[in-house]
Amino acid sequence: MRASSRGSAAAPPADDDDGLYTLRDVATRLGLSRWMVRGLIAQGFVKPRRGARGEYRFGFQDMVLLRTAVGLRAARIAPRRILRSLARLREQLPQSAQLSGLRIAAIGNDVVVRAGDAPWQAESGQLVFDFEVPAAGATPAVRALRAETNWFLRGVELEARDPKAAMAAYRRAIAAHPDRADAYLNLGVLLGDAGRHAEAAALYREGLVHNPREALLHFNLAVALEDAGDAAGALASYAHCLALDPALADAHFNAARLFDRMGDKKRAIRHYSAYKRLAGPG
Repeated sequence: MRASSRGSAAAPPADDDDGLYTLRDVATRLGLSRWMVRGLIAQGFVKPRRGARGEYRFGFQDMVLLRTAVGLRAARIAPRRILRSLARLREQLPQSAQLSGLRIAAIGNDVVVRAGDAPWQAESGQLVFDFEVPAAGATPAVRALRAETNWFLRGVELEARDPKAAMAAYRRAIAAHPDRADAYLNLGVLLGDAGRHAEAAALYREGLVHNPREALLHFNLAVALEDAGDAAGALASYAHCLALDPALADAHFNAARLFDRMGDKKRAIRHYSAYKRLAGPG
């Protein structure tokens, strides 16, 4: 459901002692484009504070909600449809409703929301009934879909309060549906947050066996390798990511930073330039 550190959303930035994140932190840690983050702010999906200079400052709860958008993107839902669906969701809910209390996931091409026991499509508002088919009468395909989705949503629900249980739920979701990219993404980030970078890298590689063209899995693998100290491997994975999604600005940013650290100024400048072009001002 999300992209990892420089990509990851759990630990506060090292250079930020108030525990809040900047717009750049959000973009680089979650792999979201800035225009999508701003779109979600405009819709009231997240409500960051303002810093002393008027800049956005995101808290942990904001990051949890923004990871939803990453998961929908990993499920291959078009960015504009993500924004449209989440905007529609915000319209359907009372102003006092806590978005963090909802479980949001992709089912096919639809953004599906569950509050309690009643799932519905965010864009249309229609109830989704596949979840409610009695076990005795459900087809094997419906049972598999229900098991995979319920475990995934359970993982999302548990992340903030019980990461270990969330990891177990994501593993169950993967077991039920091994090509579910967002379950690999979420589980890998939790592993990275726990400092288990080698395990995260192995998990992303497993996910890529089933989803070889998922750019965010390549992005997260690069981050895990970088965190594990393998700069060359990270650069190779950023290259794979950008071959699949040349517009992923934060892969350019991370690659530029690594090339700069390695003394390759020419490649660093090229990737910084691409990042600035794609990310825009702010």
